[in-house]
Order: sequence, then structure tokens, then C-alpha cells
Amino acid sequence: MTAASGKSWPHMTSREEFRFLSNLVFTRSSADQTIVRLHDHHAGTTRFANNQVVQNVDTRRGLLSVSVAFHGRHGTASTTDFTAGAIQDAVTRAERIARVSPVDPEYLPPPDPCAFPMRATVRSETVGAGPARRLEYTNEAISQCRMENLMAAGVVSSSMTAAGIAANNGLFGYEHRGDARFSLTVQAGDATGWSAAAHRSIDHLKVQERTLAAIKKAKSGRDVQELSAGTYSVILEPAAVAGLWAWLIRSLDAKSYTKGTSPVAGKLGRHIVDERLSLRNSPDHPDLLGEGFTPDGLPSIASVWVDHGVLRQLTYNRFTAKTDGVDPIPTLEAPALSVEGLPVASIQDLVKSAERAILVTNFWYIRPVNDRNLVLTGMTRDGTFLVEKGEVVSAVKNFRFHESPLTAFQQVEAWTRPMEAVNSETGKMLVPAMALPRFAFSSVTRF
Repeated sequence: MTAASGKSWPHMTSREEFRFLSNLVFTRSSADQTIVRLHDHHAGTTRFANNQVVQNVDTRRGLLSVSVAFHGRHGTASTTDFTAGAIQDAVTRAERIARVSPVDPEYLPPPDPCAFPMRATVRSETVGAGPARRLEYTNEAISQCRMENLMAAGVVSSSMTAAGIAANNGLFGYEHRGDARFSLTVQAGDATGWSAAAHRSIDHLKVQERTLAAIKKAKSGRDVQELSAGTYSVILEPAAVAGLWAWLIRSLDAKSYTKGTSPVAGKLGRHIVDERLSLRNSPDHPDLLGEGFTPDGLPSIASVWVDHGVLRQLTYNRFTAKTDGVDPIPTLEAPALSVEGLPVASIQDLVKSAERAILVTNFWYIRPVNDRNLVLTGMTRDGTFLVEKGEVVSAVKNFRFHESPLTAFQQVEAWTRPMEAVNSETGKMLVPAMALPRFAFSSVTRF
């Protein structure tokens, strides 16, 4: 059931209510193993385009998922109706699916009960942020752009989720999760500037600061020159760094590693990037979106994935972890990348130290070209500039690149402290801006 249909829900599903619902499922299930998952989501979204608000809506959707298994045959059914009759129907459908399904050789019963970490996954100011607060931030961004005779488009959103998992072996986890997001694209003729943020606290979005940054990018991009494709020194802003590292993270799958098809196959315990780079899961960091438990009912834990350039972890599901004897299973929902050594104070300082480089705000539409060596392709976007003798001298026409992060990050020349990085390719990470000596741009785009 959703609020969008005009039929409003009461308060978010509480811990006690989820326990009651899961126990109701357990009493009605005849399966060997039964798992119940809760995702009760309340989101508010304000969209704007052409310097006008075009949408300001609240949506509510609750989903209860029932998974059952009989001797390795398993099935899942869900319901958005939390009444006893609908829950009974979900149990019946899940059991029917399981009984006609083949035995899954990789099926594992639910994990043993454990005490999940208690984390600050929700902030009161975000929970209390309604349409008026979102409109306040929206109008702030629009007003700044109007004063510069520029066009603004973007989103301000806030949401809260009640998430839960329970199993008939005693496993039980429940937590509230909240976040707020801001995204803005500023258009100045054919040039664009962009900024985005995501945080547990809506007050941390820094709307004015990010709007001014996007305006500056758009205005600076009006006069464009075209450079030839080739290998350049680059200064990658945090969003661009995160876009490349997101694909490196995706390549760490343990199953493909074992098959030998992973680009890092055979490199566990060996250097894969510059020896000063380290990647950690930091679920307790206040600027990341850490959680207490995973959808599989495992605790989210702090872990080191790349330690001074050396690959230390792979991404496991429960079956591959059991096969390889990995316990506990590392998680990576709150990635933080750092560089050992003294950082410069700002991106502007990276610019000042560059003799000649391309400054990249962001990459978009990143896709793999060769899975064996992780060569990626994509395009620069929302502000690409030529730096000469420590100054930005002009905007340049966007490039398409063909490059592997395993090659690009073999040498880092300079860097900032880790900063928040958010884009559509990556979600939320903490990464530094970096100066790299070589980056391959394969062609110039038409725009």
C-alpha cells in the first residue's frame, strides 16, 4: 500500500510491530527456514527545472518480503499490505514457489543470530524535514541562479526507511535509516555546472556553497576551445575519482576472482594501485551512509580493502565466503579512500601546482570496455578545463576516455584530504581530489 494512492499510512513500522509481523509469518510458515524482510520507505522529493518548481511530492511504500526454503528449494513472495490475510497469502505463495523450484546447490540457511552494531543511521532534522524545508533549499538554489541569469534544474529530497530482517532461527535486526540529497545542474548557454550532496542530515547539504560552485563552473565553461585527444596530466575532482573507483570496487567479486576472469585475479595480497592509497569501509563515519546490517542479515563491519596499495579483501556472498573459509564477511557500503602523506589544502592548490593539465569535474556514462583489465570508457561532464602554469586558462570541449583505474592510479602526484563525492554512478563515497600524471582521452565529443 502506498500513500501516493491517496490512502495514507500511519507512523513508520516500529521495531515492536516488525517483530509482531515476523512472528506472525513464522507461526504460519511450514518451511524449514523462513526469513522476513521489511522495507518501509517514506520519501519526499522536490524537483525543479527552468528555475521553477515542477514537483513537490511525498510517497510512502511499505514492503514485507517472505522467503522460505524446504531442503534447499526456496521461494520468495512480497506484499505491500500488512494485514493478516495478505501476510498469509504471501507465505502461501512463497511456499508454493519453493516446492516447485529446483534444489539450489548454493542455498544456505539464514545466518546465526548476532548483535548488530547500533549506528546513527537517522537524524531528527531529516525526519522532520517536510515540503516547506525542501522548498526553502530549492528556492535558495533557484534564486542564486536567477541573480546570475542562469537556468537551474535539480532535486532536493529527504527520506526515512524502517529496515528489518528476521528469521525463524532467532535472527533479528531492525533500524531506522534516513538521508537527504541535493543535486543541481546550472546551464549557461551550452555550458553546464553541476554539484551534488547526500548526507544523513539535511542541514549538511550545504546548498548555497554547492550552488555557487555549480554557477562558477557553468560561467567558466562558456568560452570553449577544442583540444586534440591524447594522454594528458589530469586533476580529477572527487566525483570523477569516485566514478572510476566505483568500477574498481565492482571488480572485486570473489567468484570471478576464483574463475580467473577478474581484472585483479591473482593479485590478492599484491599491489594493484599506488602504495600510498588505502580503501576502507567506514560505516561509523558521520559523513557516510553506514548501516547496521546487510540484506542477508550480516553485520556491517569496518574493514580495510586496499592497504597502502595492496589488495586485502574481495566481495563475497555467503556461499563463496563459506567455500573460501572467510569469516567474518567484509562489507563495503561506506567506502572511504585516502592517500598517505601530506595533502594540499584544496582543489585550487592542485591547480596552482600544475604546469599543464586537464581539470575534470565529473565523468558520466562510465561503462567497461574490457573486463579482463578493467579498461573503462565514459565522458567528461559539467566542467572540463585546461590548466597551464597554475591557472585555469579556458574551458575545453568534453573528451571521451579509455582508461583503467588500475593503470591511472598507479601513480598519484598530489591530492587533497578526502571529501564527499556523490553522483549517479557511485552513490556516496569519501575520496580526495587527485592529480595524476597520465590519463588517456581517446576522442573529443560533439558537445
